[in-house]
Amino acid sequence: MRARAPYAFSPERHRSGKLRNVAHSLLLLGAMLGVLCLCAAAIWGGTGALMALLGGALGLALAPSISPEWLLSLYKAREIRARELPDLVRLLDALARRAGLPRPRLFYVPSLALNAFAVGRPEASCIAVTHGLLTALTRRELAGVLAHELSHVRNRDLWLMMLADAIGRLTSLMSNVGLVLLVLNLPLVLTGRAVTPWALVALLVLAPTATSLLQLALSRAREFDADLDAARLTGDPAGLASALAKLERRQGRFWEEVILPGRRMPDPSLLRTHPPSGERVRRLLELYAPAGPLPEIENGPVDLPAYAAARLAPPRLRWHGVWY
Repeated sequence: MRARAPYAFSPERHRSGKLRNVAHSLLLLGAMLGVLCLCAAAIWGGTGALMALLGGALGLALAPSISPEWLLSLYKAREIRARELPDLVRLLDALARRAGLPRPRLFYVPSLALNAFAVGRPEASCIAVTHGLLTALTRRELAGVLAHELSHVRNRDLWLMMLADAIGRLTSLMSNVGLVLLVLNLPLVLTGRAVTPWALVALLVLAPTATSLLQLALSRAREFDADLDAARLTGDPAGLASALAKLERRQGRFWEEVILPGRRMPDPSLLRTHPPSGERVRRLLELYAPAGPLPEIENGPVDLPAYAAARLAPPRLRWHGVWY
């Protein structure tokens, strides 16, 4: 049975939202680089700031990419063949064609956690979905999730977040170096032979926190952008909105996040900094305009392959630090 979405994608609102998210991302990345330059200038002067800028430019050009095979091996994922889930593979192929990308390889993760993630480059990427996600969502909802992950691939968001993470780590390193130098000069301060640069101390102490907050905000902007692009790929904003609402209901209450933060969303921090689902749903529903969804989108449950019938244990922390 075909999904019957009463509304779908609105090009005008997508364009305005896209421009806003791209500008937001560039501003946040620039702010992170600015904090890094301030720390470098505080320690080594103008030369340090220039070196930080050059380092940021070099990182932008040479930011490494995570090996998809290595990351998927940590989750014990196995590739889903076209004959095992033909409807889902055909849907992903249609979404990839609409995005102008080669079809990513689709992987199954034997975990009850509700999760999906993408790795790789636009030219060669992989999308992994867990057992819990396949059983919790309908095909229509899964179409929105797959389109969201495919949008991350097309927008090179993983590469961008790795660059932001590198800037954050370098900022923390410079902050620690500066604080060590201040401690070494403490005898001069105590003897009155030097003046305590309180503004410099405040900068070095607050810089890592400021960079972390900027990195979190950047991740949220990229999530909003992927939602917008997913709505364009599927032509069905309500499908992704329904998936997000369902995941929000199943991921636990507020008190669980306070007592056991991340228990139901145990991804690496690089993949976990999502904005509130309610805000994402609201933005998706604003894309409504009379139309129909992608013809390949069908509703109903997913018929899992035979190897997925085994009883699965609850998610737990593995020895290599990945929880699934």
